[in-house]
Amino acid sequence: MAKKEQESFRDSIGTIKADGKRQWIYPKKPHGFFYKYRTYLSWVLLLFLLVAPFIKINGNQFILLNVLERRFNIFGVPFWPQDFHLVVISMIIGVIFITLFTVIYGRLFCGWVCPQTIFLEMVFRKIEYAIEGDRGAQIRLDKQPWNGNKILKKGLKWIVFFLISFIIANVFLAYFIGSNQLIEIITDNPKNHISGLFSILIFTGIFFFVFTWFREQVCIIVCPYGRLQGVLLDNKSVNVAYDYVRGEGETGRAKFKKNENRTETGKGDCIDCHQCVNVCPTGIDIRNGTQLECVNCTACIDECDHIMESVDLPKGLIRYASEDNIAKGEPFKFTTRVKGYTAVLFVLIGVLTAMLFMRNDIEATVLRLPGQLYETKENNIISNVFTYKLLNKTTEDITDISFKLMSHEGTINLIGSQGFTLKKQELSDGTMFIEIPKNKLKDAKEKIKIGLYSNGKLIETTKTNFLGPRSYR
Repeated sequence: MAKKEQESFRDSIGTIKADGKRQWIYPKKPHGFFYKYRTYLSWVLLLFLLVAPFIKINGNQFILLNVLERRFNIFGVPFWPQDFHLVVISMIIGVIFITLFTVIYGRLFCGWVCPQTIFLEMVFRKIEYAIEGDRGAQIRLDKQPWNGNKILKKGLKWIVFFLISFIIANVFLAYFIGSNQLIEIITDNPKNHISGLFSILIFTGIFFFVFTWFREQVCIIVCPYGRLQGVLLDNKSVNVAYDYVRGEGETGRAKFKKNENRTETGKGDCIDCHQCVNVCPTGIDIRNGTQLECVNCTACIDECDHIMESVDLPKGLIRYASEDNIAKGEPFKFTTRVKGYTAVLFVLIGVLTAMLFMRNDIEATVLRLPGQLYETKENNIISNVFTYKLLNKTTEDITDISFKLMSHEGTINLIGSQGFTLKKQELSDGTMFIEIPKNKLKDAKEKIKIGLYSNGKLIETTKTNFLGPRSYR
């Protein structure tokens, strides 16, 4: 029964009370070695997140994810729907990388790099601490009746939260519609951009709701990564972990008593101060072991180290460690599973790199016009009608575009004229007639090769099918 009670915490999440209502979390303001470096890293990542959509490389937005217009820029390199296979491979690499990273280092990404954690812990909570005070002050403020002091503090906090949410919404939208269009929406007459302004307000409301009320529930309930770690972690994965061997000792944890020799009494080094619980942004007790709510933010490590120093005990009671490291003292080893993931990851990265180097700046597609048969002209000339589509993925116009047959003798006649200009990052289409002498055809359906030229220089090739009369030779 005792063990059942000990494990009862696994039957519910830390932010829900026994009656099913929300258990509001008031984390203590963290401080310490890891928190300092998390803050530094957060400044770098926040700066990147805020400026990335406004950086241009050769006229291309540094990062653009315009799903509606199917335009994507990754690190200033434009990608089009024709490059979708590269996106798929990149996504597979991302999934395997996250899997490999989790197998080795647990949920480190969530605590150090995830935008949700960075904005919540390094922006919104810092503002909350500045306006409402630390954990105790926030609890007292929420319990007191609505008086002038409470209205002032809550009102000021919500106004600042709304303004920051508005800024985040604008930056977020710039990733999806482009920074130029966003600036146009902001600076132009609002009547001309009702839908754009409406989108900004919707995203502002979403961010305000998430960071003001929903908060850690995103990591616990919404994000699937927490569930993934349950099947990815094993006894050799490095996590933020409580050293229960040292902390519990022979007789268990106990409150600190001055001048007591805890080794003689069999007590563990954990003095049951609950500070690791108070500082946790998801409200869990790390001493219960690995839990899906833990985002590996290291706040409990810093707090526990501070307490251990205060009572003159060794630091590291809570630290980065694996279950085998704590239970058996074994160091981290590269297991067969980790080696397998690593090998697959490197193979896929190699494939993606090769495909990126082989990627053409010009995409040419020539297809026979559906439903049209061949036509026989004078002098036994066989004619087929085709449609063509040309995509210029570069940031420069390509001039004097022309087509030539490379596999057969014959001519290509465009409806329009040869020597046109293909605009930068635009799709151009049209119709052409391809004429080949009958005696140059060996079959009723032949594969022909067409060259695309700019100023007489071959820049791309494509193949298509050409229909002719059946040969009885």
